[in-house]
Formats: sequence, C-alpha cells, structure tokens
Amino acid sequence: MKKNTIALWMALTAVTFSAKAQQKNESKGSFSGGFETNAQWYLNDTGLKNEYNNPTVHPEDPIRSNSYLFANYKYQKWVFGIQAEAYEQNALLNMNPKYNQTNIATYFVQYKGEKIDLTAGYFYEQFGSGLLFRSWEDRALGINNALRGGRIIFKPTKALTFKGIYGQQRTGFDVAESKIFGGNFDFSVSDLLGWKTTSLSFGSDYIWRYEKTNIAHPNFDNLTHGIGSRISLSHESVYFSAEYDYKSPDAVVQAPEQIDNRLIKPGSALLINTGFSQKGFGIDATFRRLENMSFFSERAAKGNTFNDRIMNYVPSLTKQHHYNLANIYVYQAQPNVLLAGSNFVKAGEIGGQIDLFYDFKKGTQLGGKYGTKVAFNCSNWNALSGTYYINLPQDYKTDFFGFGKRMYTDYSLEITKKVNQKWLTGFSYINQYYNKKYIGDADGIINTHIVGTEATYKFAGTRSVRFMGEHMWADYDRKNWAAATLEFNINAKFTVYAYDLYNYGNDLDYYRNHYYNVGGSFRKKSTRLALNYGRQRGGLVCVGGVCRFVDENSGVSLSFNTSF
Repeated sequence: MKKNTIALWMALTAVTFSAKAQQKNESKGSFSGGFETNAQWYLNDTGLKNEYNNPTVHPEDPIRSNSYLFANYKYQKWVFGIQAEAYEQNALLNMNPKYNQTNIATYFVQYKGEKIDLTAGYFYEQFGSGLLFRSWEDRALGINNALRGGRIIFKPTKALTFKGIYGQQRTGFDVAESKIFGGNFDFSVSDLLGWKTTSLSFGSDYIWRYEKTNIAHPNFDNLTHGIGSRISLSHESVYFSAEYDYKSPDAVVQAPEQIDNRLIKPGSALLINTGFSQKGFGIDATFRRLENMSFFSERAAKGNTFNDRIMNYVPSLTKQHHYNLANIYVYQAQPNVLLAGSNFVKAGEIGGQIDLFYDFKKGTQLGGKYGTKVAFNCSNWNALSGTYYINLPQDYKTDFFGFGKRMYTDYSLEITKKVNQKWLTGFSYINQYYNKKYIGDADGIINTHIVGTEATYKFAGTRSVRFMGEHMWADYDRKNWAAATLEFNINAKFTVYAYDLYNYGNDLDYYRNHYYNVGGSFRKKSTRLALNYGRQRGGLVCVGGVCRFVDENSGVSLSFNTSF
C-alpha cells in the first residue's frame, strides 16, 4: 500500500474515532459513522477444476479486501459527510476494476429545514420504483452510482413534494462524462383531505441524460429524456399501484462499447401491483413489461457485468429463496435488445409473479396446536413477441401484451409448522424452468425440481440449532445437487455454521465438487465480526434481484463492520 494511501486512511480513522469520542456533546453537534471491511485470502485448490480440467489457482495478489470508512457530522440543520474506500492490494475478485486504490470516494453537505432540503456533493435518490432513475449503494454487489452535483427537495405542504437534481454519476473514483438532470413531484390526496383509512397519491418524474459521443453524424440526440407517472391507492386491506415510464428514442447498444447508429428505438416500462392482506391471509400480484429499458449514464456502458454507470433499478421480480440450491438458476431481468439470429431475438421482457399466504388457525385439523403457515409463489417471464428484422438494417416492432419465448418460470410451495415450544419445522418444493440461451450465454433449457426441509430446535435462553437439507434434480447443465446446512446459535452474540453443496450428478467427473464452508460470527451491539473458510460456487450472487458474477474460488474470508 502506498504511503499516501496509508496516511489518508490513518487520518480518516483518527477523525472518525475522535468524532466518536465527542458524539455525546450535543452543544457541538453529533457524529455518526462506521467502518466496514470484507477481506479474503484466496488459496490454491487442486480439487476445483476449470473447463479444461485444470486446477484453479489463486490470483496474483491472493490477499484482497474492500474497506469503507464513513463519518457524518450533524449540527442543527446541517449535515456533513465523507466516505473513504480502500481496495488493497486489489479489490475482491469480480469487482469493478475501477475500484483499485485508496481514496476519498464520496462527500456531501446537506441543509435540512422544515420545507427545504439542499444537498451539494454526492447523494443518492430514487424516483418512483426506480425503473427510470435510481442511484444507490450496495457493497456486496460493488454498486455505487451516486450523483455528484446538487439536489433540492421542497415540501410546501405535507401533501406535496418537489425534487430537483443535477449531477454526474460516480464510476470508480471518478464520474461519468455525461450530465444528468431530473425533477420529481409527489402529491398525496389523502394527506390533503385528511383521510384515515384510504390512501391516494400521484407522482410524476422527468430525467435527462446529456452525453456527446465520438460518433460522426449521429442519428440520435445527445439529450435522452425519460418521463414517468404513477398512482398508488389503498383502502383498508386492498391496495393497488401502477407506474408507466417512457424513454425517448436513442441508439441501441447490443454489446458493450458498440453503439448502433442505425437502430434508434424508444424504451418503456409498465409496472402494476395489487393485492389484499388481512390477518392470516394475503395475496399479492405484480405485472411488469419492459422494452429497451436499459439506461446508463454513458451509452457504451450498457451490458457491462459490473452494473457500472447504470441509471435505473431493474430487479428480477421472482421469489428470493433462502435455500442454496434454489439460487443456482436465478433469473435476471431482461430489459435489453438483442437481435442475434432468427431463433434468438428479444427486446425486453413481460411477466410477473403471484404470492399467496395463508395461516391455518390454531386448534383446527390442519393448524394443530400452534397453527400452520402456507406460502405459494408463481413467477413467469417471457420475451416480448413481435416482428424482428435481424438483417441489416435491423429493426423490430413488439406486441404490447404479446408473450414470446418463455425465459423463466418458478413455482414454489412452503409449509412452516411449529410442533411445540422447542421445534419449528419447514418444507419447500420448488420447480424451475430456465432458458439458458435467453438469460445466460449458452444454449439449453434446464428444468429443476427442488425439495428442502429444515428444523430448528430451541434450547433454554437464546441457544438454538438449525438444520437444512436440500436436493435438486436437474435434467441439463450441471445436473443433480445435494446440500446440507447445520447452524448453532450459541447465544444472542455468537453463531457457528457448516454447510456443503455437492454437485454429485455432473456428467463431468472433475466437476463433481463439494462446495463446503465452515465459519461463525460474533455480534456485540453495532459491531459484527465474521470468519469463514471454504469454497465459493461459481455463478451469480444476487441481492434484492440484482446480481453479479463470481468465479469459483477457495479461501479464508473475514468480514468486520461497526457503526456508531
């Protein structure tokens, strides 16, 4: 690590802990902040083989880490914040290569009054559901697309909110070349009229991206704009919301760094959610249609694997399973255009999911003494149907409510049963359809059947032990898997665990691997320390429906975070 980065890190650490010591002095304001580090020592593992049947080896710098130190100071209506980041000697594998040093990453100053809120520096914001614009941070995925510029929030009344933003999007320790402008308003009818059991609100937002490219005589405007409108209504146990977003015609990018000056198309998104919920029963349904809805602060960034410079939030709308095997074939949202061949064309996605929850009451035949909980989920996603022209000049015309090639389906049933005061049990069945050609990068359709069972036994106090067993039958790709997890909560602070995923059904013997992990965590107040050793299964790691790819690796991992 270079001397200047060490000095920077030590200075910020000293400021942070000095702030912590003074945080109770209210006459001088208050401090808050924290520190987080995620480190791994990558080890050679001759048991893990690549596609050429050669053992995987650790990277050139086997000890790597991502670290974050942040501090905020609040004085009356003012807030000052700063965050430093270190990726030494290199960032963890499969992170954005622009994270490659130790430096100040973000900073801001904010004035927050009763009606006016002003921010200068780096900030995060979201309009509506985020389908048109969202800036956020997710360290596990390596995403931080904060805007550097200014924001104003004006609330003349409780029922009305206006927002205005301007800035350049963060990319690594720099900012993108483009400039982003935006405005948003939200109006609550129920707050205006003082309704108690009914909530009704409207909203609309506008976003502009201005980027000049090096393309001579472009057929598209430097300025791309988007507009969105939404409504939300709920009354007692019933709710409904809808949002429609439109993106003006722009050059289509089918592969990173390849801007097509001949294919200029608009984009759109429709999102509808409705449901009913009361004690013991609930149903929720979501529908979404996306067409050419990728949105990046720089056009050529579209399709990069790090979600770098992404301007909007397009998560996959499927059930987030807690079983390990159910997360091998995960769906990723498909908002992109790709005219690769007569049997492989897409311009977006259409589909949705339905969640159903029901609690059998205590004392009934199916509920038993403690009741029984049942949850059912169904999600289905298709490519947009339409007319596609793959020969030059390429073009397409979609059917608005047309369902094309099926890309992904997931059906799941979960039953949770409390047997007595000490035993809690659960059972799940999951069926998945995964069209690898449309979601991944290879041919093949995979059908899976997954069963999972779990049981938790509670001892006296806060001690408990939990077991999970899983099995997946798959008819293609890596075939069958088995998995088991054992977790022991020694007390409210200390937990240890061990798990193993075994790809015993793989047709290639050198891929029949055990992906084992052993580790534990310790938590005290706002401080948490975790340590584990084992193998990482290659594939997608997802948080909230957004994913990043990781390579198979072995090693020792350390995670530490604290806040004050």
